[in-house]
Amino acid sequence: MQVRISRSAEGDLLDGFSFYERQQTGIGSYFLDSLYADIDSLMLYGGMHPKPHGRLHRALAKRFPFAIYYDLLEETVTVVAVLDCRQNPASIVKRLRQY
Repeated sequence: MQVRISRSAEGDLLDGFSFYERQQTGIGSYFLDSLYADIDSLMLYGGMHPKPHGRLHRALAKRFPFAIYYDLLEETVTVVAVLDCRQNPASIVKRLRQY
């Protein structure tokens, strides 16, 4: 299976990096390493996660309070958003409506 990361998801990852890097130097890099490992695991486990908001699957990150939203089409996983789970649920639903 192939994993692709959309531009919007890349932006989400960079926003998360910036947030954690402001908290303490080095945590932003740890955040990216952890989230990319979770995204890489979709090569094996893509499609096994629930679809709580319609057609997109949601995988929860292991070390940070983030959710990885992705679509599965044939043998390609496309990560469309990487969102902080601590935000207002209505804003998550609103963001995911565009997919």
